[in-house]
Amino acid sequence: MTEKNRKRIVVAMSGGVDSSVTAALLKEEGHEVIGISMQVWDYSKFTARGGEKFDTCCSLDDIHDARRVAEQIGIPFYVVNFEEEFQRLVIDDFVDEYFRGRTPNPCVRCNQRVKFQLLLQKARELGADFLATGHYARIERGGDGLFHLLRGDDPGKDQSYFLFTLTQEQLARVIFPLGGMTKPEVRQQAARFGLRVAEKGESQEICFVPDNDYVRFLEEERGKGRLAGEIVDRAGNVLGRHGGTYRYTVGQRRGLGIAHPHPLYVVGVDAERRQVIVGPKEELSALGLAAADVTWVIPPAAETVEAACKIRYRHHPVPCTVTVLPGSRAEVRFREPERSVTPGQAVVFYHGDEVLGGGWIDAAVTGN
Repeated sequence: MTEKNRKRIVVAMSGGVDSSVTAALLKEEGHEVIGISMQVWDYSKFTARGGEKFDTCCSLDDIHDARRVAEQIGIPFYVVNFEEEFQRLVIDDFVDEYFRGRTPNPCVRCNQRVKFQLLLQKARELGADFLATGHYARIERGGDGLFHLLRGDDPGKDQSYFLFTLTQEQLARVIFPLGGMTKPEVRQQAARFGLRVAEKGESQEICFVPDNDYVRFLEEERGKGRLAGEIVDRAGNVLGRHGGTYRYTVGQRRGLGIAHPHPLYVVGVDAERRQVIVGPKEELSALGLAAADVTWVIPPAAETVEAACKIRYRHHPVPCTVTVLPGSRAEVRFREPERSVTPGQAVVFYHGDEVLGGGWIDAAVTGN
């Protein structure tokens, strides 16, 4: 590599195999690589069930793993403390959303407000040309001069859904070296480099919630038994009681604690009235949704966009029409009705492999 092509690149290192291979590949290519881990949460505040150690992504053990990998491949390594910012920008939002009767996605918020905001700023302060992460997604610059965000080549690991808030300015400064690789290929690279984390397991879904027990986490944060109230049907008939609206999400069937001759599902949560609304599966169907805080990776050319949309991470994209509205809002109409449209979740718009943009689900649209 010529000195002209050699770049200074900060790698966000979590201590896992993906970010470790990212750093090793960039170092092998001849770049000046700097490893950074984010300390975002005081894990001593919580223990997992049974009192055992809380083992999750971004824990102190993970930071130690990242440091050892950095030493192994011969790059400088730093830890930045974002605990205060993470609490304010991610955790408080997560808790607030549940207590508003919504189901949040903290991973999108973390990417938007921490990794590609605060950490990217830290990379700039270190004089870096780029920030690299281990995300399974791709960035390509088109003939139009714009940066295009694309799905990762591994369909089972693609993380483009979590990245829809990235701006053109951010995409110009970000690298995803694993976007064209599959997870098995990444592990093969880790073995080739002899990395100690080559066989390390996957992290859990929500990095700051022990055992993914979000109810316990919310009650630790805000207190137990808040927003207890009635379980009702669409007509307002009281069918039972619940211990807090934050315990329920749209589409949920288990844990309702009421006897009924037919299966019932959560079809809505009204935190203001402290009501959990239930009904048959048919009442989960929606013709579309209203979205707020909509952002576009590339500005739409018209007020109406034909796209495919995902209404949660593991959702298969479905054809839809997106109508762009004032105030960073949009109305989405599905070609066929979809079930379990959940306020608080992200809706992401695709054209083929390309991410067009996305927003936050405000409400399901059930009528014409």
